[in-house]
Amino acid sequence: MASQSLNDQQQREAKLVKGIQSSKSSSEIVKETLSTDERVIARVTDGIYRQPASALRELISNAYDADATRVVIKTDAPRFERISIEDDGLGMTPQSLAHMILHIGGSAKRQEIGQELGLTDDNNPLCSPGGRKLIGKIGIGIFSVAQLTHSFQIITKTEGDNFRTIATVALKQYSDDGNSKPKPTKEIFESGKVNIWREKAKDKDAHGTTIILTNIRPQARDTLRSKEIWELIEQNEKTAGTEEERQTIEPPKFHIGRVDASGKILKKYNNAVSNVPWNENDSPEESFQKLVQCVWDETTQSNPNPQLVKIFDYYLQMVWQLSLAVPIDYVDGHLFDMDLTGWAESFQISNETKGSAKPLSFKPGTPIRKVLNLQDGIKKDKFEVFFDDLKLLRPIKFKGLADGSHSIKTPLIFIGKCREEFKSHSFELSGGPLEFEAYLFWTPKVVPTEHRGSLIRINGSSGTLFDSSFMRYQISEQNRLRQITCEIFVKEGFESSLNIDRESFNYAHPHAVYLTRWLHSALRQLASAQKKLASGIRDHNRTEIKNQQLDVIQKIALDTWQEENDDEDSSPPTVAIGDKAANTKSKHEADIVLSRYSIIKPKVQRQTAKTKAQEAILDEKIKAITQVLASFGLLDNLSKSKQERLLKAIYQIIETAE
Repeated sequence: MASQSLNDQQQREAKLVKGIQSSKSSSEIVKETLSTDERVIARVTDGIYRQPASALRELISNAYDADATRVVIKTDAPRFERISIEDDGLGMTPQSLAHMILHIGGSAKRQEIGQELGLTDDNNPLCSPGGRKLIGKIGIGIFSVAQLTHSFQIITKTEGDNFRTIATVALKQYSDDGNSKPKPTKEIFESGKVNIWREKAKDKDAHGTTIILTNIRPQARDTLRSKEIWELIEQNEKTAGTEEERQTIEPPKFHIGRVDASGKILKKYNNAVSNVPWNENDSPEESFQKLVQCVWDETTQSNPNPQLVKIFDYYLQMVWQLSLAVPIDYVDGHLFDMDLTGWAESFQISNETKGSAKPLSFKPGTPIRKVLNLQDGIKKDKFEVFFDDLKLLRPIKFKGLADGSHSIKTPLIFIGKCREEFKSHSFELSGGPLEFEAYLFWTPKVVPTEHRGSLIRINGSSGTLFDSSFMRYQISEQNRLRQITCEIFVKEGFESSLNIDRESFNYAHPHAVYLTRWLHSALRQLASAQKKLASGIRDHNRTEIKNQQLDVIQKIALDTWQEENDDEDSSPPTVAIGDKAANTKSKHEADIVLSRYSIIKPKVQRQTAKTKAQEAILDEKIKAITQVLASFGLLDNLSKSKQERLLKAIYQIIETAE
């Protein structure tokens, strides 16, 4: 029975391919029903993703897997009536398009069929024909647009084909017929309808795919337009009464503007349609760099902890999220390619259970990549993403950061790499080996606050944002955790621990369990090293401060003596303070010897480095006061006991002041 069903599917697919190939114009349309291989995937058209940005992320990932070098996303923001995503990837043949339509959720990329269809490398089904490690996995990426629209158009062409293929897709929503569950028809689950035809192409060598989204869903359009905040502002503007009676509601500092109720006409706020941090004449890359810099500039404008949700409207937040998610270059370069000499302290993370991070040393001019043989970020080919006026880059900065009040002023960088074979687990249970590289970047202030946490990249891509819990780290280190940005670059494994939306993890999976344990150990190592370094800096600073104060105190006593004795070459009498049991050389050589316990009340509490430094300064003050009194001859006629009572009274006054 199963064999018969499979044979029927193959015949259906072959018929669809033949129909597409036979079409020569829009008058020869081939109609087909979208089908899923698994019941759970049938729910994709109801939208398994959380935000409109997720749909665009999946389409960019598809372009990457198709060996595209350039992706261009165009919107009519802030109207959002139309969105197009164009790439120069391999494009889809009639065979690969037919397979996708009839096998939603049955990705061909990681199977032998992917090689037959030209979707993957001839020798490795886990790589694209160009050798890229694939991001896509379960074959639903193109249908993630269900988050944005119920209908869309695909225009695709492969190199050497005289025709381009066009498909219009209408996705079925199971709520449309009042039924919450899809009904199977001959073991196939209907997900929508598609019309396909072919048109003559002018450029035979052109290749790539364009997705055009129209009829954007009202809910998605409202989100993209930041409708909620603009409605609040508009209601506030219409509020009757004086200015004092109105609420203080401001739009995000940077925004792309708003439209009126018709969705067509742009409305002004403070005499401007929009407020973005770049200029019309800026290049796409310059514009994006200014977008990143405006967030850092907030720290100099009475905003010590900038939050994207308060600075940007949804559109700009979406741009930022996409920049973090897709496999593109960093705005100022990859950390592994940087020479850390002079601006950061670096450590290597131990993979031992109770190991500790070791300081790294290397010659100036040597990038950290070369020191530890790190592989992530070694560019093999070009991949660029343009979003309206912007060229996307990873918005993570490592240099020129905001200062904090912490004793450590320079960043601390902890680098680690690990490979675990899971030899005690079967392949079916473990999913095979896990290999990754990572950095933990400690700085007194993380900007924006959304970058506090850990982010996991698989083959350069991430479906999640920074996890501020650091994979559920339980130890109470909240202040320190707010000062850490961490990226983990997975080279092999971990994909099987991703949930279907690729935006969350199955924490029970062996790979997730192992990586969680490793990250928590790395955090412990960072905390230990940071505490030790901070303690050393504080001790050094106390010593410096103490020495500076001692120099000032000693100079006052010396200047007073020389002035009163009219002799620049003479020195005041030496003074020693000691307990009764002391019989040191300094006591015997001192001109004036004072008993500590006759002047200073013994401390009962445990002394710290700070209290010891304070005591040393107080001792020096008593010595200096003794020398000043001697300069005026005020001690000459006093017995030693009276001298000590006088100094005791002076000490008590000084101590009270302290």
